[in-house]
Amino acid sequence: MIKRPTRLFRSYLFISLFCMASVPLSSQAKDEVDPRIISTPVKTAAPAEKSLPPMDDFTDDEDIITVNDPFEAFNRSMFNFNDKAYFYVLKPVARAYGKVVPEKGRISIKNFFTNLLAPVRILNSAFQLKGEDATNEFVRFMVNTTIGLGGFFDVAKTDFGIPIKKEDFGQTLGHYDVGNGPYLVIPFLGPTTLRDGFGMIVDGVALDPSGEIFEDETGQYIAAKFLQIENEISLDKDTYEALKKDSIDPYIFIRNAYIQFRQGAVEK
Repeated sequence: MIKRPTRLFRSYLFISLFCMASVPLSSQAKDEVDPRIISTPVKTAAPAEKSLPPMDDFTDDEDIITVNDPFEAFNRSMFNFNDKAYFYVLKPVARAYGKVVPEKGRISIKNFFTNLLAPVRILNSAFQLKGEDATNEFVRFMVNTTIGLGGFFDVAKTDFGIPIKKEDFGQTLGHYDVGNGPYLVIPFLGPTTLRDGFGMIVDGVALDPSGEIFEDETGQYIAAKFLQIENEISLDKDTYEALKKDSIDPYIFIRNAYIQFRQGAVEK
């Protein structure tokens, strides 16, 4: 008989599977821009840290974000590893999956997993004392779980005009002035920082209900998370491929975009 894994193991597995696709994929709604890829450039000014050369003149001199990347050699190796995992494993499976499951069905599956993570958004909004956001996310969860048939339909957005407000524990830490820490690219975990990586573990262990819903002994948990990733990739319109084609250094571009996006998410 297989011993039931601990919640920490299940959470690490979830984060590993999910973030394997996080470099090339958007985790946002279909009409949103990929926060880890599409971004205005970042300027740096701190000489003690690795400086980022200005990519163009689209940012103001006062809008300065520093990137602490002391492990760049390691990070580049992991970036290349994740890149190959995407092109040789995840993308081919997603293309085959997309040919079998209609787009409307895949959107419903995405809605289901988004609704499942409502407790993460509700609690982190509450932790940041954002009462209106926490209330809206709770209403979204109740409406989509009931009228939306378990979350497969985002009725809260389409019929009631309640948009999703994504909050996580990394943003909660940032809200209380905890800095990013070193930038990291982890095998299978993708781009993150010390702060956001810790936040993902907290969200996965304490707040994500997936581990309690899907049984580990029958492989449901692993299968569900893998389905979530492949479904997300199948809805993507080759954003990462376009980035690699047009970017001189995809690693630098994604690093800058990730740091700037997370900074913006904390400030909202």
